[in-house]
Amino acid sequence: MSGPLAGVRVLEFTGIGPGPFATMLLSDLGCEVTRIDRPGGDPRLPVDITSRGRVSVELDLKDANAVAFALDAIARADVLIEGYRPGVMERLGLGPEVALARNPRLVYGRVTGWGQTGPLANAAGHDINYIALTGALHALGNPGTPPPPPLNLVGDFGGGALYLALGVVAALYERDRSGRGQVIDAAIVDGVASLTAILHSLAASFPGSTERGRLGLAGGAPNYRCYECADGEYIAVGALEPQFHALLLESVGVGLDVRDREPGETAGWAEEIAALDAAFRRRTRDEWAALLERSDACVQPVLALADAAQHPHLAARQTYTEVEGVTQPAPAPRFSRTPGRVGSSAPQPGEGGLARLREWGVLRDL
Repeated sequence: MSGPLAGVRVLEFTGIGPGPFATMLLSDLGCEVTRIDRPGGDPRLPVDITSRGRVSVELDLKDANAVAFALDAIARADVLIEGYRPGVMERLGLGPEVALARNPRLVYGRVTGWGQTGPLANAAGHDINYIALTGALHALGNPGTPPPPPLNLVGDFGGGALYLALGVVAALYERDRSGRGQVIDAAIVDGVASLTAILHSLAASFPGSTERGRLGLAGGAPNYRCYECADGEYIAVGALEPQFHALLLESVGVGLDVRDREPGETAGWAEEIAALDAAFRRRTRDEWAALLERSDACVQPVLALADAAQHPHLAARQTYTEVEGVTQPAPAPRFSRTPGRVGSSAPQPGEGGLARLREWGVLRDL
């Protein structure tokens, strides 16, 4: 066992998206994770990296004995993770009130899109819906075109899983002082709203600056966007600071003076974008990368997912690892004394979980 959370027992009730990813993070940091699967298992990817580092036990939670078994496991766990719609765990007889009565030290983590309360609490939804309602999606893309969904990184994983994992760690820390567990209501809409703090700062500082096309951080600015190169590949530019911006223009041979441009000022953006677009088309992506990626011009190649692990910087840091022949992200962040570790690949439903729970002291027959 290794990782700063080594020895922490986590019971995960199978879900999709943010729940498994948050639990993967906890496993990477050393938690001992047992997943409760439905008999026959839920549909999931043939290679499911977000489910690595667990064991699994199958329980039919419509069966009273299985529920009693789950409550015995809850009594011996430190953390419970569930991602069902509000009320589902209560109907199963496994809600927070029952669980905390059995185990007052339990940290009960719940992740949903809309949260446990509010008019939309029981409505269906996915990442794109949550980021739309919080204003995050509105800022993306070009004027006159629909906002492009940023994969499901902003909602499910950024606003959901990461805030759930942070909540679990914070609650464990507080439990050491109070001796008591508590319930974490990790709503994706809440997490995404928190992530937009910088946008609210920009909106208050420069009125109108967060409108689509005027938001520099969404690709509106010439010095923060991607450009096509001679080979049809792309280069990413992030030269925000004035000195980096000036170096960028000098390095690619664009003779524009932007030193007097005020923050939030969009005048001249179209001219500069056209000039930079023409400049970057003179070389291939890798030629530009070789010339600029170690400079303060803030230029990097846009790599395909399959190529990222081979980049010299990421390879040197061992940002990726390989488990059973599958390349995948290594644990993050890094710890000097208690490094995280990648557990086994995703278990088959029922694999290893009963033996693990016997070790925890769950002796009830199934």
